[in-house]
Amino acid sequence: MKLIKSLTILLIVITYSCTGLPSQNNAATLSVVDFSKKIKEIPDAPILDVRTQEEFESGHLKGAKNIDWNADDFDSKISVFDKNQAVFVYCLSGGRSSSAAEKMRSIGFKQVYEMEGGIMKWRNQNLELEVAAGNSEKTGMTSEQFTTLVTSSIPVLVDFYADWCVPCKKMKPYLDELTREYAGKVKVLRINADENPTLCKSLQIDALPVLLLYKNNTQVWKNIGFIDKTSVVSQLKAVE
Repeated sequence: MKLIKSLTILLIVITYSCTGLPSQNNAATLSVVDFSKKIKEIPDAPILDVRTQEEFESGHLKGAKNIDWNADDFDSKISVFDKNQAVFVYCLSGGRSSSAAEKMRSIGFKQVYEMEGGIMKWRNQNLELEVAAGNSEKTGMTSEQFTTLVTSSIPVLVDFYADWCVPCKKMKPYLDELTREYAGKVKVLRINADENPTLCKSLQIDALPVLLLYKNNTQVWKNIGFIDKTSVVSQLKAVE
């Protein structure tokens, strides 16, 4: 009887140890504020900026190292880091850093922290960025210039995109089609978020892609993320 009881207790302990404790490999996606706090808690942990070198040089987190997620040498460059050490990862809006973090976890990194929303949300929180020597942080189009563009006698469809953004690439062909099909009826304006960080901040755009529809200089519709052509056309017809 005592043997059965002992075995039962042992089984419970083993089961709990397997399922009841949090895994060190669990995903850890933090808001920009929590990401900033966590960096201060673990000051020796490497911070990886997985954007392009050009993006990195125009503004990055203090102490960050640039390792381009889309470069051929990404795997070899991250291999030099201690897999048992905490690592921080971020990009422009979270897409590339999510892929990079998933890759790192798959090869054994135990503690990978991702910044939710990336640099776009970091800027919106007015947090500090460093600029590489000889460079200046990009500003791009001003709010006044944007207002001029959307002040039109016909509706204006604005597409905020980035060259690396996968859903942005999927939407571009049909947006080009709409430019031709609605010529004279709707103006389609595409704005590169990488080149226009100040405008994105002023419009509180912190994810990509984003479509904005204006009529009589008033925003009448907004969509965040991928959307198909049919859905966009329905919105255009509603404001014709």
